[in-house]
Amino acid sequence: MDKQLWIRVPGSLDEASKRALLAICAGLCDGVMVDHGDLNLAVEAGAGRILFEEDGEIRLIESTREDSKPLRAVKVTVRSRSDEVKALEAARMGIPLILVDCPDWKVIPLENLIAEAHDGHAKLIAIAGSLRDAETALETLELGVDGVLLEARSPGDVALAAESLKPGATRIPLAEGVVKRVEALGKGARVCVDTCDLLAPGMGCLVGSTSSGLFLVEAEVHENPHVEPRPFRVNAGSISSYILAPGGKTQYLSELKAGGRILIVDREGYTRPSIIGRVKIEVRPLTIVEAEEGGETFKVILQNAETIRLVTPEGSKPVSELRPGDKVLLHRGEGGRHFGTPVPGETIIER
Repeated sequence: MDKQLWIRVPGSLDEASKRALLAICAGLCDGVMVDHGDLNLAVEAGAGRILFEEDGEIRLIESTREDSKPLRAVKVTVRSRSDEVKALEAARMGIPLILVDCPDWKVIPLENLIAEAHDGHAKLIAIAGSLRDAETALETLELGVDGVLLEARSPGDVALAAESLKPGATRIPLAEGVVKRVEALGKGARVCVDTCDLLAPGMGCLVGSTSSGLFLVEAEVHENPHVEPRPFRVNAGSISSYILAPGGKTQYLSELKAGGRILIVDREGYTRPSIIGRVKIEVRPLTIVEAEEGGETFKVILQNAETIRLVTPEGSKPVSELRPGDKVLLHRGEGGRHFGTPVPGETIIER
């Protein structure tokens, strides 16, 4: 079941920031909540479903429909069982959207509401103070709430929320690079990242020696005569390599650890975050792969083995079988970064 992502746009932001937030919400979110004074801004941005407060009540409108009339929505702060009853009564009355705020106990009240209200037409939207709280609400009692409402203060906050909470909603561009050199280097430390997911062919991580060009390294999903596939694992390469993380940031492979998050990317560029279950650093023979795209050359250092594959336009190919002229998929990104965050305009040369 698709889960809804609602974004609260703070009224304290300046107008330019609000417009930027509403513009990205229009493409990534199911709706926004704004102050009554910002309603016209949200309508102009094409934000779709809009929540606002008027005369002490919360209203819901569809900005995409000219004849849209405000519907009633309800917000319930749950501190006791009697508050849960109020939310359930609102659902039975046919109110389409029930905003649930659980400031104290965060799991048990949602379990009760999900169990008793999941067959109705009303949508339970949990107000979440953080991405972790939102994830918990969406997974509570396995079914989860119907959606979450998060406050965001920048387009980056919205993109990270969509990436984390709506798998497949965000997409990054991939280009075809032409392999120019493949050369064995000798021994070095490489990193295997074992995720808490089962990955499919064409899925993996974006890794590279420079943050401006990252190669799509496929998970170990293929059958072979010698070892069982490990579809949870990405043998990601040299310990000093960059890996693209949720939110558009990069990390060094050396920084990854169990309980953290990496970004899974498929051959179409669709993304989703994944929990890291284990990181293994071992000394293995390494190979450098250089590929050219758009007149620039990019590099990645990977373990030299048949099970490590780069994703190609048609499928994938083991590093040990790559030859000059082969095409591989890579992502062109921002080269200037400060602790993994892009810094537009910064002068940096990566070799």
